[in-house]
Amino acid sequence: MIGRLGTLLVAVCAMVSLGAAGTAKPPAEPATLWHGGTIITMEGNKPATVQAVVERGGKIVFAGSLAKARKLAGPSATDRDLKGQTMLPGFIDAHSHFSMLMQIETGVDLDAGDAPPRDIPALIAQLRQGVAAKGIGEAEWIIGWNYKDEPLAEKRHVTRDDLDAAFPGRKVVLIHFTGHGLVASSAALAAAGVKDDAPNPPGGLFLRDGKGRVNGVVFEAALMPFYQALPRPTAAQMLSALDATQLGYASRGYTHAQDGATQIGEMKFLLSPAARERMKIDLAILPSFGGLDALLAMPDLKFGQYQGHTKLQGVKFVLDGSPQARTAYFTRDYANGSPEGHHPWHGQPIVSQEEFNKQARLVHERGWQLFVHANGDAAIDMAIKGFDALGIKAADNRRPVVIHSQFQRPDHLPAYARIGVGPAYFSNHTLYFADIHRSNFPAEVVAFISPFKAAMKAGLHPSNHSDAPVTRLDPFVQLWSSMARASLSGVINGPDQRLSAYEGLQMLTTGPAWQVFEENRKGRIKAGLLADFVILDRNPLTTPVDGIRSIRVVETVKEGRTIWKRS
Repeated sequence: MIGRLGTLLVAVCAMVSLGAAGTAKPPAEPATLWHGGTIITMEGNKPATVQAVVERGGKIVFAGSLAKARKLAGPSATDRDLKGQTMLPGFIDAHSHFSMLMQIETGVDLDAGDAPPRDIPALIAQLRQGVAAKGIGEAEWIIGWNYKDEPLAEKRHVTRDDLDAAFPGRKVVLIHFTGHGLVASSAALAAAGVKDDAPNPPGGLFLRDGKGRVNGVVFEAALMPFYQALPRPTAAQMLSALDATQLGYASRGYTHAQDGATQIGEMKFLLSPAARERMKIDLAILPSFGGLDALLAMPDLKFGQYQGHTKLQGVKFVLDGSPQARTAYFTRDYANGSPEGHHPWHGQPIVSQEEFNKQARLVHERGWQLFVHANGDAAIDMAIKGFDALGIKAADNRRPVVIHSQFQRPDHLPAYARIGVGPAYFSNHTLYFADIHRSNFPAEVVAFISPFKAAMKAGLHPSNHSDAPVTRLDPFVQLWSSMARASLSGVINGPDQRLSAYEGLQMLTTGPAWQVFEENRKGRIKAGLLADFVILDRNPLTTPVDGIRSIRVVETVKEGRTIWKRS
């Protein structure tokens, strides 16, 4: 009896012991202690710094005094001395074209920076060099990206005749740097099914030669046959381009990117297990409204939820084109007329108000976020009318985003506030395109593009973006252009809308975080948020305006792990 009781007690004790071991807290993950530099938290509307930050398990567990940080981190913590450098939350891309940048990796990039080809022969020579370097075969398409017509001495677009003479019988397309146009050779026109007498589709333009024949220059809705005809890169090419593209973002301090107008094929690739496994930064995908029927037929799509580092954020509508290409939609006429020189011309919408309202309702009723490209003031009017037709109010917290919002009028701002719109501004316009805009519109109209100060005064949550590849992915050019608002010729456009360095940094961190419902996840250095950091070689808050563009990223950290470091 005693023996059996003793055996039973031993068994019970063993079970209790096992149970205690099973419920005991696992050992804490190792911590990393960041200190020894200027740590700007981006908390609040005035600059705030802390002495130290503790990261554990990919999240910030403390931001404050060094003494308390050392105690919380523990003796086994990894010590990261910043050695006087500056740490900020990782930059958040408010709008760019991730998949387009991937495609550039597989084509010929014609972006020559500050020294673009000055005439058509030089451009053709650059294209020839790219074709040779890429080893593009005779039977393959030649796809040139970032084609720019403005610097050309001929003061005209390249045409099919130019491409046919240089590449006889070959399928060649030059994608305009705005993404709103292209130039096609005769073989490419034929492959896309575009005939010499093709009519302009609603919202699109075919430019024509003196005989009325399509001359190869194509804008807006007329692009669709080409995008359907262009060959898709192989899976291996796409994966390689994915690695190179996200490395480009990480090397510039971005821990969050956006693909702002994703086609269905690219969406499926980016959501595939193979692509998700390779993602190191977060990526917000905005499928294009052109594929809305297909999207609505996919019941398993989950918007607003991360799958690894990737999520479907919302649907992207495009209401008009590009003001620098003279395809944006205005209530006033362009002084220089249409892209082919016709007067009067104030642009045209890509879709009708009725069609936008109808399609936006389908998206809104699914609970998906609305992103709307609108550059000209008439297109912005369309966006506001569409949101009002849906009955969206700021209190609903639906946060529709109007991308670019370039040529806003002051009366648009209270409407944005009433609806709860987040304007994704584009301060690089004041640098690269304001001189062009002033040739078309009054100076006071150009001065109000990207009106950051006015938007902040109206209680909005603006952001700032590069629209890459339209302009290069460089947060310091964005920051500088929001502070200086100077054009290439040195003209200051809207000095009353210039930002301080801190306000400019808000447009790269807290503003875009709010616009994608992630203000409690990223954009600040605060306990509980992701440990997404960028380390800079100097402090933007103490750097003179003229030196902002020279700031360099030293290291980029995503959820506590270094994903890029300057060698």
